[in-house]
Amino acid sequence: MKKSIFLIVCFFATLACLNAQQTQDKGQLEKERQAIQKEIRDIENIYGQVRGQTKETLSQLSLLQKKLNLQNKYLSNINSEIKMIDDNIYLSNVEIYRLKLQLDTLKSQYARSIIYAYKNKSNYDFLNFIFSAGSFNDMMRRLSYLKSYRQYRENQVANIMETQLLIEKRKKEQLIRKDQKNVALKIQTKEVKVLATQKTEKNQVVSKLRLREKELQRQITAKRKRDNDLRNSIASIVRREIDAARKEAEKKAALDKEKAGPVVINPSTSNATTNVKAEPVKTEKIKSFLNLNESDVRLNNSFELNRGKLPWPVDNGFVSIHFGSYQYEGTSLKGDNPGITIYTPNSGVAVKSVFDGEVVGVFNLGDGMAVTIRHGKYFTTYSNLSSVSVNKGNDIKTGQVIGKAASADEGKGGQVDFLLMIEAKNVNPESWLRR
Repeated sequence: MKKSIFLIVCFFATLACLNAQQTQDKGQLEKERQAIQKEIRDIENIYGQVRGQTKETLSQLSLLQKKLNLQNKYLSNINSEIKMIDDNIYLSNVEIYRLKLQLDTLKSQYARSIIYAYKNKSNYDFLNFIFSAGSFNDMMRRLSYLKSYRQYRENQVANIMETQLLIEKRKKEQLIRKDQKNVALKIQTKEVKVLATQKTEKNQVVSKLRLREKELQRQITAKRKRDNDLRNSIASIVRREIDAARKEAEKKAALDKEKAGPVVINPSTSNATTNVKAEPVKTEKIKSFLNLNESDVRLNNSFELNRGKLPWPVDNGFVSIHFGSYQYEGTSLKGDNPGITIYTPNSGVAVKSVFDGEVVGVFNLGDGMAVTIRHGKYFTTYSNLSSVSVNKGNDIKTGQVIGKAASADEGKGGQVDFLLMIEAKNVNPESWLRR
């Protein structure tokens, strides 16, 4: 019996925890939905400008894929909400069932107490019960008992009424939840239709792009050549910066050794120690020559702490080609991106530095300019610029304009290639930028 009571208590305690967790999850779902809706609006604004072009472009296909991904996320959010509402309805039904059982028990106990009092009212009349006491203390105890019994009866009635009100409240909440589910189901139906329309549009664009695959492949080949030139230019800059830092470190080490002066040997102990091998001087292994100066250490630490919080290089744009290997869905077009390619609705938009640093390279790739900024051991490069407003050696602040975006490879709009390196290692910059 005790085990059964314990299991029941645990069950309802678990239900209470689930209710609390679902309240928290609902807030998180709502926050996530608002963020997705904002992204969808932003993409729709950009896509409205791309859609009016005379011919379909790879950027348009990327935008459509982005829209599809966001629409799927939005539907997943709605499905999660519907599941949560269903879970709440189930949990509420369980609670109503429990309250009804509790109400039946309270009514049964109250009925028994009324019947008992009615059957024994002649034998245990109030005055007889009081005055039949054997002593004054006994009489006071009987008075206290009668008072407690009356309070018990009143509490029974209060508990019954309270339970009835709670059941009615839960039933009203059930009606509200069912209305919420109906609204969510209507939104779900609408968004499923939107997704189907987007898939149809994407398939149409893919079909038209297939007819231009040779032309587009030449475009991707040109980008690959530009990316290789960009890699080589950045690698040369990084090597130069590392060599300069290494020479500075060696110079500093030599000066420190010179300041220390020659080792003085005591003549009285020189003979005794001639056969003793000198202990090699232990030197700390340098992990990075770009992490020696205090200013570089501060920059490195600060840059690392801002992972996922760095501002975007442009105010209004989206990633049209992600980092690493990629292939356009439905086509044989593929490539390998050393950074991320950001599409902007218009060319000539301002391109800004994502962090404090020093300009260590400004170079021309033939069809566009590029700027490389050093942030300690981190290097960011902004390529495909139509113009540059900084010079090598300039100190740069976060958000400072360094140039303007050149035209996209095809169609209208602008394009910026953004790369991030940790010394000589290419990394995905997208994970470092603000969501």
